[in-house]
Formats: sequence, structure tokens, C-alpha cells
Amino acid sequence: MRVKVTSDSTCDLSPELLKEYDITMVPLTVVKGDENFLDGVTITPADIFAHVAAGGSLCSTAAVSIGEYQNLFQKYASQYDAVIHVNISAEFSTCYQNARLAARDFPNVRVIDSRNLSTGQGHVVLEACKLGKTVDDLEEICRQLQDLTERVEASFVMNRLEYMVKGGRCSSAAALGANLLNLRPCIEVKDGKMQVVKKYRGAYPKCLANYVKDRLAGREDIVPERLFITHTPVEEDALAAVKEAVGQYGRFREVCETSAGCTVSCHCGPGTLGILFIRK
Repeated sequence: MRVKVTSDSTCDLSPELLKEYDITMVPLTVVKGDENFLDGVTITPADIFAHVAAGGSLCSTAAVSIGEYQNLFQKYASQYDAVIHVNISAEFSTCYQNARLAARDFPNVRVIDSRNLSTGQGHVVLEACKLGKTVDDLEEICRQLQDLTERVEASFVMNRLEYMVKGGRCSSAAALGANLLNLRPCIEVKDGKMQVVKKYRGAYPKCLANYVKDRLAGREDIVPERLFITHTPVEEDALAAVKEAVGQYGRFREVCETSAGCTVSCHCGPGTLGILFIRK
């Protein structure tokens, strides 16, 4: 069975991984001022950060339309035995709903809610590629992918809260208090939703090292195949602290560093980093 895997641009996989696994991405729309751009095609996170730093309003994102998904599925449904599309969590966007509606016209297309974002979604995408080469039953592939979505651990630590304040997700008073106390919130994806699970205190590199230790140390329930380090721009000393801690507390065959795309960048801003992996 020949399976084509597609996904939303929110999966934050590197160009190298997209090429290696022959994954096709469909971009979300990024709204900057009065203009619309395509995520990763006509706008980059650097463009977003420069716009906000110059005094512009926060950018926002819009879901892929039903028509855009129909065009995507029509292109590949006739070329492959099956098409598997992996969406960002339905709790974060209407992409999943739109993709499901578009897929009704294509009996060999299946849509998977990753119940995640960024490379948490990326883990599901890569597993879809793996299963597409080893499992001949499309429904069994979907069953295994749905099981996987409950075992992906995705979390991020934020160094700055300005974007959360501007987006109305955090009060100015709370952000000021966090800055004065050197608090760095850790946000985790659980059941397809984001929530603050812990606050680290101190210099950002130290907070990140402690965060990695909390996530990995002494764990026997982690799949050792792959870990993603995904981030918006962070200082070199912060990134180095994470890599050192991952090497100390993790036992992964592959550690992939990727840059967060426009969706994470729009909402979290610079100085956001996470490690993302799969439980057994």
C-alpha cells in the first residue's frame, strides 16, 4: 500500500525531515496588520518578531479552509492508495474540522487529530510515515496513530510574557510579578489543551536545565527513539544548557533541534523552548 502523509504547517518539522519522509505541508494563514500571509511560505517567525518589535500589533493565525484541504486531497488521493493528514489539535484550531469535511469526498483519505501542536504534532506525523511503510491496513494505521496521540509529551518554558500580555492571555500585573521574581512558566499540552503546570525561578538557562531534569530524569517510560528540542529564538547559553541536560538525563537515539513556526511564535514570542517526546 502506497501512503502519502500530509500535515499542517503547525507541525514544525525541519525542511530536512520533510524532505526525508516526503511529507507535504499545507500552510495556515498568518494575519499581520491588514495583510494575509502563508505560514513558512511568505512569512517567517523572524518577520513576526520584527513587526512586533517595531511597535506593530500581534499577528494571528487562521485555519486552512475546506477548499484548500480539498485541493490538497484531490492532488494526492488519485496518486496513492491512501492519504493520511495529521492536524493540529482540534482544541487549538478549526483545521481538523475543516479537513474532516473536505475528506468526505475522498474515500481513501483519513484525518487524524494529533491532539497536540508543534513537534508534538510532528511526532504523530513521523509515526504516520513509519506505519505507512510497515502496516497494510489503513484503519489499523489510524488506530495506532490515535493511540499515539495520548502518549506524546509536549511542553514549553517561556522566558518572556510580553506576547501573552499583548494577546490577553496574561495580565500585565501577573507578568510584572513574574518578571520581578524571575519566574518562567512551563506550559504543557494535556488532552489537547494547554495549561501551566509549573513555574521555574532564576536565570533562564538554569530554569531550562531544571525543566529538562524534571521531564527526563529517572524515567523508564519514555520511548528512546527520538526527542525534539523546539524553540523560538533563545540565547546560545540557554540552548547549550538544554542540550547538556538532555545528554545527561536522556537516552535518545536521535535528538532533533527544530525552530518553532509562526503559530507558536505568534502566541509565545521569542525565548520559548520545549522538549517533546513519546511515552511507552
